[in-house]
Amino acid sequence: MTRRLWIGTASVVLATLVLAARPAVAPAASTPDTDSLKTFNQILDLVETRYVDEVPSRDLVFGAIHGMIEKLDPHTYFLDPKSYRAMQEEQQGSFSGLGIVISLKGDEKELTVISPIDGTPASRAGIRAGDIISHIEGKPTNGISIEEALDKLRGQKGTRVNITIQREGVDQPLDYTLVRDDIPTASIPYAFMLRPGVGYIRIKNFTQTTDTELGERIEALTAQGMKELILDLRYNPGGLLDQAIKVSDRFLKPRDMIVYTKGRVRDAHQEFRSTERAGTDNMPLVVLVNKGSASASEIVSGAIQDHDRGIIVGETTWGKGLVQTVYRLSHNAGIALTTAKYYTPSGRLIQRDYKNSLDDYYAGKVDLEDDKRETRFTDAGRKVLGGGGISPDVEIAQKDATNLESALDRKSVFFDYGVHYVSQHKDIPKTFTVNDATLADFRDFAVKRKIAITDKDWDESVEYITTMIQAEVIGAVYGLEERQKVISNRDPQILKAVEIIPSAAKIPIVAFEPKAGKKGSADADAKASAPPVDEP
Repeated sequence: MTRRLWIGTASVVLATLVLAARPAVAPAASTPDTDSLKTFNQILDLVETRYVDEVPSRDLVFGAIHGMIEKLDPHTYFLDPKSYRAMQEEQQGSFSGLGIVISLKGDEKELTVISPIDGTPASRAGIRAGDIISHIEGKPTNGISIEEALDKLRGQKGTRVNITIQREGVDQPLDYTLVRDDIPTASIPYAFMLRPGVGYIRIKNFTQTTDTELGERIEALTAQGMKELILDLRYNPGGLLDQAIKVSDRFLKPRDMIVYTKGRVRDAHQEFRSTERAGTDNMPLVVLVNKGSASASEIVSGAIQDHDRGIIVGETTWGKGLVQTVYRLSHNAGIALTTAKYYTPSGRLIQRDYKNSLDDYYAGKVDLEDDKRETRFTDAGRKVLGGGGISPDVEIAQKDATNLESALDRKSVFFDYGVHYVSQHKDIPKTFTVNDATLADFRDFAVKRKIAITDKDWDESVEYITTMIQAEVIGAVYGLEERQKVISNRDPQILKAVEIIPSAAKIPIVAFEPKAGKKGSADADAKASAPPVDEP
């Protein structure tokens, strides 16, 4: 059910979000290998003056930088000016544009609106899910890439952009002139009540606005009667360290350790503890994680687990325990340089091994068997493992898609049918449900899209098909959050979280009996591995 989406004019160009960002400072001085630098300069001069084709010096230098970084670790990376600007927009939590989620759809790769963002220029102008952007500034979008489209749609606040829309059910193209405005890139796309008393909040990444957004969403859901919280960190690749600390702070008792870091230089050694601020430290809590949860997500889930504050549900996380510091370079470029490793409160290093095989690392494989991973203990004495991500307290895998489900998703048949259905029906309520006639209509629609469907395949997937039809029809009318509500009520990991959340009120006495082990020795291990630094 996962699909790559692009928000308005902000392109997510980074493979890994930066965990820690700092203003431009000069890296620590070191003695250069003058012979190596001399050789490099000689080669650069020879290529510039003698190579058969002319190559821009900048391309040569940037290429050399990439080659150097490949010798380091998987999470140090160079940011060219475009990538550096995109990173800043992503972390600052806003950019200037139109406010639409777009994708390339169908065999023709048409530039399609997935959803307008509420309160933005696109939403106010009446742009709809399923609209095809056929022209930007009078030029056709055939063959355009997402990055090229975003470059054309983005711009300074207050400037205008002309687009032409093709809409199903409307014969003539629709021309719009939209004025760009500041668009929030919310790190919390969804927050709603799953059941009476049970709230659900999804954090997709950690940006400068995450903690503020979380506080607002908790307050709103509490006003709706929330007594228990499911915090969804699945597919969250990380983000800013300070935001992971602030989010953790909301759930822990004062002075609890959240995370500590160790590096080669002194200023990389830091401890971070919870504060005295009022939070939700007594609210029953379940945290959802999976292999797509990394970095800052693992800081939050690791702190929650180590202090027995909530139940971790899902699948083992990615295993990224390296801290990147962003240094601004000349010509508006930058480098995200790994400067430290982070450890959970019990002393676990979450980083998976990457030195034996980068291919396995990038494929997300867990390199160590449980019996080879380091052992630590939570506050209550439960055994937890390091060196390979955060292992959940309650493991439940997502159901694998059938061949039919994959084909329908891959060809965007559910989304297209939702747009088609809305074009044929008026006044669709939020309580819309799928009946037998709708299922038959969808099956005919899918067959016309050259999807092969046997009765056996259909019967095996009809529950999923019903859910996705309902989700896409409601989403086409009411937006992505309402779509997500439908999907959440069928998600096995979320359903498991709802089932066990009453136990979270009894941690650790009932939910998890402490495993055998000497808690005192665990405390000693944690203290021995904690860096001797001043309080931040």
